[in-house]
Amino acid sequence: MKKINFVFGIHSHQPVGNFDFVFEDAYQKAYQPFLNIIEEFPDFRLNIHYSGILWDWIEKHHPEHIDQMRRLVSAGQVELMSGGFFEPILAVIPEKNAVDQIQMLTDWINDRFGQVPKGMWLAERVWEPTLPGIMSQANILYTVIDDAHFKYAGLKPEQLLGYYTTEDRGELVYIFPISQKLRYTIPFQKPEVTIEYLRELATESGDKLIVFADDGEKFGVWPGTYSHVYERNWLRDFIKLLLENRDWINILHFSEAIERLDPAGRIYLPTASYAEMMHWALPVQAYREYEDFEQYLKREGIYDRVSVFVRGGFWRNFLSKYPESNNMHKKALYLSQQVRGAMATQNDAHFTQALKHIFAAECNCPYWHGVFGGLYLGHIRHAIYQHLIQAEKLLRKGMGTDHDASIQVLDFDQDGLYEVLMETPKLNLYFDLQQGGHLFELDYLPANFNLLNTMTRREEGYHRKLLEMSEHKLASEVEATSEGEIASIHDLVLVKEKGLEKYLIYDSYERKSLIDHFFSPDIRLEAFQQNRYSELGNFVGMPYQLQEHEVRADASSLCLLREGRVQLDGENLPLRLEKRVRVDHREARVEIRYRLQPLKAVNETVLFAVEFNFSLLAGDAPDRYYYSREVEIQPNRLVSVGELRDVHHVGLVDEYNRFKVDLTSDREARIWYLPVETVSLSEAGFERVYQNSAILFLFPVELNQTFEVKLDKKIVNL
Repeated sequence: MKKINFVFGIHSHQPVGNFDFVFEDAYQKAYQPFLNIIEEFPDFRLNIHYSGILWDWIEKHHPEHIDQMRRLVSAGQVELMSGGFFEPILAVIPEKNAVDQIQMLTDWINDRFGQVPKGMWLAERVWEPTLPGIMSQANILYTVIDDAHFKYAGLKPEQLLGYYTTEDRGELVYIFPISQKLRYTIPFQKPEVTIEYLRELATESGDKLIVFADDGEKFGVWPGTYSHVYERNWLRDFIKLLLENRDWINILHFSEAIERLDPAGRIYLPTASYAEMMHWALPVQAYREYEDFEQYLKREGIYDRVSVFVRGGFWRNFLSKYPESNNMHKKALYLSQQVRGAMATQNDAHFTQALKHIFAAECNCPYWHGVFGGLYLGHIRHAIYQHLIQAEKLLRKGMGTDHDASIQVLDFDQDGLYEVLMETPKLNLYFDLQQGGHLFELDYLPANFNLLNTMTRREEGYHRKLLEMSEHKLASEVEATSEGEIASIHDLVLVKEKGLEKYLIYDSYERKSLIDHFFSPDIRLEAFQQNRYSELGNFVGMPYQLQEHEVRADASSLCLLREGRVQLDGENLPLRLEKRVRVDHREARVEIRYRLQPLKAVNETVLFAVEFNFSLLAGDAPDRYYYSREVEIQPNRLVSVGELRDVHHVGLVDEYNRFKVDLTSDREARIWYLPVETVSLSEAGFERVYQNSAILFLFPVELNQTFEVKLDKKIVNL
């Protein structure tokens, strides 16, 4: 009789900082019902990986799930897998951090379940050739990777029915290819489809192996899957079918496959992730060209034959595609290096605590974006910054420098150019000299809060789907077909609300703070919000010079300078802009002084505008709002759009996090306030996401005399 060996694996994870109700919803819809059905079938063997983040949450909120899992492990039904505790992309964090994170999850599992995992889940299946060394140091024997990785190395489909060895500088590990076919049949097509596919692969020798390993959230959380998998009994029927065919389907754990079957050979894999991830990593134009090329190959009927030669990008390029991602990543590296250095010379518990916060900040989710990936979710980015700021405070406390201040000029974001980092007892201010001298990070240390956790509105390759579709289906309308099948999220075009296409507005610069605009006097707020206006100056996003910087006992200060121009009636008028920033060490207060000096006097007037952006996370929450000491603002929520005339002050209040931000000018100003909202894609469809609020102070400036203004920004606890 022809036989086949089959391994079934599940990976479940929630991001650091995700809301409790999201964890709970996933637990009730996927994690718990899945385990309940598994327990009904003690002869069904499988591998399970939960990230450490998820294990910690379950242990705190549902310890009965831990008890249930312990029974399944003790009975030999479940083999647990390790991995980076906080689900990092291992290849882009320091090697010592990667090893420690894997060991951390291994120890957690061994402590609770008495089982030392032999294998690990590789976050987002991001493979780089140096990973075997990290795995070996962490005592990991195997991992599982998409079969696409193996195809990129030149293997044919028939060569993927097994597992392989690979090594890096003599450190050997085993790697299993995950079947792409099974990823798309389970659980989306009828159970019989998978059984018939396994039958096609069975051989007389019975030494072939095929692997399914994918997200546990596919079994209940993805649109329409809860009803499909549980209420319509897909999972129960699937397991029954497998067990009814045990005479020719041999269900194994990964470790059992290594013990019973010989490796299919040795292979060296290129850098890769799953195919969709590499598509998402491409810049927008290449993203679309990739899609178009795939469609061309399918129309020509040659896609199946040549698709292995069609590859997308490289995961690390999310760090170049999204500055928001890169800034978080580089801050984690910056702090990790300092903490590791401190630990090498001093033994202090603060450093150990700081390191764990850095580990948490290495969670992969907010560093990328596709159908998944949390980059566009402000609360997920906020959680990363919370951990990084807490790590920094612990580091300073351990070193005895928590009351000190410093200014550093260094290449923080690794672009070959200098940034300026002002670090004071209550505030951190990071300036990008090449991007308009703008402020790109503002950490309020008492609240562990980066107020510049903002997002720029940018074009995404998938936005054209919104524009091309005449009708958009709401995510809530997804159901299984009468044939018992359901579409994968990769095949659906869903929206959470109608009319999203009108929000497809793209910024021409990064939405940070201390952005220096020059507008025509007749500019309107609506035109600015929709990016339908012209910059008269060449200051936004252009290089500034660091003229001077100083750290005194009471304050730190710096001066930035650009000699640019303002264009009026086709004439370039030279103008010198000086931006002085002073940070008080005793309170969270920043004084900004502007001096504009026309180098060619003309009798013309322009509007000079200073743009601030603030991310307080919840745009329509009643506990976060605008106010002014001079006028009433209504409506006052942070999603509001409005203009104040002839005022000096505007403030933002965050009652939830218990602080407020006051902005004051020593001159009367016109003040604009407006939300920055993006349209992004998630597993539940296209959605509009509030990112931050922009506030602009606008001043008329006559270009025949020097103009000066002082702005004061103060953050106080409520």
